Amino acid sequence: MTNITLFPSVSKGTIDKAVYGHFSEHIGGVFYGGLWVGEDSPIRNYRGWRADAVDALKKVSPAVLRWPGGCFSETYNWRDGIGPRDKRPRRVNWWYYQDHRVETNQVGTNEFVHLCRLIGAEPYFAANITSTTPMDIRDWIEYCNFPAGTTTLADMRAENGDVEPFNVQYWGIGNENWGGGGNMTPEMYAREMLRYHTVCWPVGLSRDGKNGVKAIGCGANSDDMDWTDRMMREYNNRVPLYALSFHYYCGSAGDCVNFNEEEWYRLLSQASYMQKIMDHHRGVMDRYDPQRKITLACDEWGCWHPDGSGPSKGYNLFEQQSTMRDALVASLTLDIFNNSCDIIKMANVAQICNNLHCLILAGTGENEMIVTPTYHVFDMYQKHQDAEHISSVVECGKKQVEGRGDLPLVSVSASKKDGKTLITVSNLNYSAEERVKICSGGDLLKGSAKVTQLYAIPQAHNTFDKPDAVKPNGFTYDINGKIDLYLPPASVTAFEIG
Repeated sequence: MTNITLFPSVSKGTIDKAVYGHFSEHIGGVFYGGLWVGEDSPIRNYRGWRADAVDALKKVSPAVLRWPGGCFSETYNWRDGIGPRDKRPRRVNWWYYQDHRVETNQVGTNEFVHLCRLIGAEPYFAANITSTTPMDIRDWIEYCNFPAGTTTLADMRAENGDVEPFNVQYWGIGNENWGGGGNMTPEMYAREMLRYHTVCWPVGLSRDGKNGVKAIGCGANSDDMDWTDRMMREYNNRVPLYALSFHYYCGSAGDCVNFNEEEWYRLLSQASYMQKIMDHHRGVMDRYDPQRKITLACDEWGCWHPDGSGPSKGYNLFEQQSTMRDALVASLTLDIFNNSCDIIKMANVAQICNNLHCLILAGTGENEMIVTPTYHVFDMYQKHQDAEHISSVVECGKKQVEGRGDLPLVSVSASKKDGKTLITVSNLNYSAEERVKICSGGDLLKGSAKVTQLYAIPQAHNTFDKPDAVKPNGFTYDINGKIDLYLPPASVTAFEIG
């Protein structure tokens, strides 16, 4: 049995909605063959964006959408993606060596911002500091954010169909600069970041850290604390940063769909490691930023399985199926972010469509679009966005995972906003139901709860032929001061009270 105690008067602060962010890269079928179909497509669309996908994404309130990479950004020139589409250059892109697909630049800055507006997300641009100059990025910010009539670049945006500024708030200064982004040392990256920031600040990057564009520095790969330490030391708070990013993927735990029980727990244990990664990076950052003016951003996270299991049968690079195991990785990770809302203010699951830990799988036909189990988790969790965190203590069983230690078998997070409380509970047991008892001080657990549950066998997933093989079900539960329920194995449950 699991006992969960909530403490409504104890909180780590507000759960920033940007933690519920997403990532979209020009890779495989994310855009072409996925979200983007073009205005002339027989598939119903909004300004070229696949309508059924847009409608589905809008429903889960995606807070932020990162673009255009990822590694794609390392050789991307934003000027290739503006102006008449029939005159845009075709380029060999970063991923050509793996899938031999040429970038057509049909999706560029204006089109991407249109997508963000359609789904309700704030755009987050990953600026290329690997193969462009600081002036290139300065010009991009000016093109996006200055009012028409003030500068030539702002007028160019208006001529391309968008008179009003885009007001792009989030700008990443580089991407994975420890690897494909230049194989830089931490010291080299810090110097480059300072150079770009210094050149770009007059067009939006903040001098005081409070106003203007929010600059996000490139942090470590996974748990590379040496990168964080050396980069922060060289950077030495010379310019304001909003956040320092890091990337972390789970993987190497069997086949994407045909996994066994041991592989189920191994992947979930990898996901749980997110907590230690964040705590360790924050601890290193505290040596140089004791007032915590710089927050953490995990702008790439998710499961990275062997590709080829998705509906394109390997044509779309890094496309994979999404099972209940991936859904539980998502719920466990989001619980970690919610419960660490004092140290992390943005996260972007990778990726949004036809790639890695995606929410949507789309084909080339009118009826070829499905949502994944992970999509349903984001839907169930969306009311945590900008809500006040509620602290909890969980007493539950643990699973010993070889080489990784103990994995708690129940994951929880809770929050309150606008007079309503949301409690999300995941049963990580592979095949055993779990009796869960939830109690709380005050009058938090009174009346009735709207309960939403997502559960199926661990390997269950949705396909074009069976789009609803995994979907939530709901019921009403009378609380009477406590919650006492048996939760199915491999399940995610949301209690909405009030």
